[in-house]
Amino acid sequence: MISEILQVFLLAMTPIGELRAAIPVGVAVYGLNWLAVLFVAVIGNLLPVVFLLLFLKPVSEALSKKSKLARKFFDWLFQRTLKKAKYLKEKKSTYWALLAFVAVPLPMTGGWTGALIAFLFGLPFKKAFRAIAGGVALAGIIICLMVKAGIAIEQLFGWKLLLVAILAVIGLLILARSRASYK
Repeated sequence: MISEILQVFLLAMTPIGELRAAIPVGVAVYGLNWLAVLFVAVIGNLLPVVFLLLFLKPVSEALSKKSKLARKFFDWLFQRTLKKAKYLKEKKSTYWALLAFVAVPLPMTGGWTGALIAFLFGLPFKKAFRAIAGGVALAGIIICLMVKAGIAIEQLFGWKLLLVAILAVIGLLILARSRASYK
């Protein structure tokens, strides 16, 4: 049986779950110390980022040369990512924009997507890793605060109010994101 903290670490490494899944599971499901979960989840989330930043370019180039299917996949992936990160091109400082993008705890804005964006914009490894690490740490803190607040609301007022609060936050995030895309 895999220990709970190792499960948090491995969950944080996944491309879709990242911190958004690892921290709530570690704190709310397993009842682990939030500071330990934050530390382990951030490290777990950053481990694949290192490999992505180092090897994404040579691997994608090699596979694209050898396979038409791989070339189509990477073209689709890169176009999709560029579309999601189009506002980063307009920013004066790509470093701060990338950090802020990764720090927003929404799906498809984490370390994996940040590494892909850094690759597409040609950011050097050190600059990209610092921005992504800062964003992952901020996202982790935000998620920890949200999980702790959710646990407190559930304990004080019950699961129905917690559900209403979660839906309200999701609605506000969607509204803010849609307003930002119109600008």
